[in-house]
Amino acid sequence: MSFSLVLALIWLVVANVIAMFPSKDAHWRNAYVLMGIGVPLLFWVYWQNGVWIALIVLVAAMSVLRWPVIYLAKWAKGLLARG
Repeated sequence: MSFSLVLALIWLVVANVIAMFPSKDAHWRNAYVLMGIGVPLLFWVYWQNGVWIALIVLVAAMSVLRWPVIYLAKWAKGLLARG
């Protein structure tokens, strides 16, 4: 197992542990930090392991950070409806 994949799995565990604790801002501050770390990590996983493993890591990350993905989808849908 490559080092990038080990770090991605650690990122997933840390994200799940963070989600277990209460938060006053509904975890948005934590989500921004996790996205800031996760995106470069995802590119590193892609570079070392290929597209299929990166897609698996992406789906796992999207399941943890589902609300930012839902809001992104709503925002994109609104842009397509206007234009």
